[in-house]
Amino acid sequence: MAGKQDELIKSFKEILKAENFGSQGEIVEALKEQGFDNISQSKVSRMLSKFGAVRTRNALGEMVYCLPPELGMPTAKSPLKHLVLDIVHNNVMVIIRTSPGAAQLIARLLDSLSKSDGVLGTIAGDDTIFIAPADVSRIEDTRERVERLFENV
Repeated sequence: MAGKQDELIKSFKEILKAENFGSQGEIVEALKEQGFDNISQSKVSRMLSKFGAVRTRNALGEMVYCLPPELGMPTAKSPLKHLVLDIVHNNVMVIIRTSPGAAQLIARLLDSLSKSDGVLGTIAGDDTIFIAPADVSRIEDTRERVERLFENV
């Protein structure tokens, strides 16, 4: 029994490393194709949680499940473009959604920018950053500038 469980875990991790699966149902189907007939969505959900899997953008820009590069909190060595999930604004402030635990790290980077970069200040939670723009009339420019920061990092 332990051998089959080890095989399941190995296959599960390989599937997530491929960064091609955006839903738990897709992961279930991929595992069934590999011969794990008794796998359920609830089992996949528990495994995603157990191994700290997160949804992030793959190289094609699709939202997919993947394993964090290293277990634990993101560090300054984590690839930043993989930690930033979405950057939007509501005409008052810019909002960045990040992978869990990454907001503080990214907000610190943004706080180091000068006011001329359009960022007056930030407030960060676990996975969300609120950016107060230096000039709300140029908020789209600020959003684009912030987005460019993470394109090639």
